[in-house]
Amino acid sequence: MAWLRSSTGSTGPVPQLAGGWTVRRAERHLPVGALAGTRHECVDGRLVVTPFPPAVESVATATLASAFVPAAEATGRHVLGRVNLTFTASCWIQPDVTVLHTLPAGDEQERWVPATLCTMAVEFVRRGTRRDPVDRLRRCAAAGVPWFLRVELDRRPHRMTATLLRRDDGGYPVVGRAVGHQRLRTRLPFPIDFAPARLLPRP
Repeated sequence: MAWLRSSTGSTGPVPQLAGGWTVRRAERHLPVGALAGTRHECVDGRLVVTPFPPAVESVATATLASAFVPAAEATGRHVLGRVNLTFTASCWIQPDVTVLHTLPAGDEQERWVPATLCTMAVEFVRRGTRRDPVDRLRRCAAAGVPWFLRVELDRRPHRMTATLLRRDDGGYPVVGRAVGHQRLRTRLPFPIDFAPARLLPRP
């Protein structure tokens, strides 16, 4: 079965094309206009459709991406928002922020960005939500994406958490973590310095 998650957060099966989704089929059946406001990812041919996050979470994503741009560009990296980060023809994810070491070459790669171009994938999750069937961390580890950053959002700024992981021997050991107003600082993969609590707008 393919997966379909409703706006309420529940997940249900989609019988059509179960296990048969590919980048080509997605281009035919998932036009951009029809998917406005949704994220569509694919795991082993099984489609997962989820709504984009609330506006306040989008602010956090944009704030972090903007903070990354100067240092990333100074080291030859490129900061993008959501892209179709593609592992195989039947498996892709859409990180909330994607840092590439090489820009896509041509229209095909721009639509379906090869995971081999990725330096770091960034995922925002809400505290208390159940496990995502996509498991972006595991997919990136298997594909050899060098870095992964997970930001756990919370309406209470002091509980927000940022965890930086670096791939090593097929896994992602934690190399840095910051909570609330603590600052996550690192020089690799490019200079990073931010406090999770500052990603959301102040009330």
